Amino acid sequence: MTTLKGKVALVTGGSRGIGAAIAKRLAREGAAVSITYSASHEDAKAVVHTIETDGGRGLAIQADNADFDSVKASVAATVKAFGRLDVLVNNAATFHGATIFDFAIEEFDAMIAVNVKAVFVAIQEAVRHMGTGGRIINIGSVSSDYSL
Repeated sequence: MTTLKGKVALVTGGSRGIGAAIAKRLAREGAAVSITYSASHEDAKAVVHTIETDGGRGLAIQADNADFDSVKASVAATVKAFGRLDVLVNNAATFHGATIFDFAIEEFDAMIAVNVKAVFVAIQEAVRHMGTGGRIINIGSVSSDYSL
């Protein structure tokens, strides 16, 4: 299947887990795919290798979603490598778990930076390059539990 032939996608946090699965599927559908990773170059390289082994085009970009310039640069690197951007998948996220009494404001700020602000920054940058039919997919997950 090549329903995305000629399209270009960027998947943040695409080096492992759900992000890696999304990146590989987009590539199987025909898209050229950039992925971002924050720490594991080897994991990212493995995803790109799989994409390329299957006949696709892939690019791994080191980008920390807590660094908004890095987020912007990942969009620019995708456009530079593949000439356009059609699909943005905001998948990168972070989680700090603690009770409300023990949850440090610094950890809260870090979660907001990665899980909310970076999503906004990526969207803001991506739409500058997207034409008609562009797509933005935001993935989120939340779990909370509290009892006295």
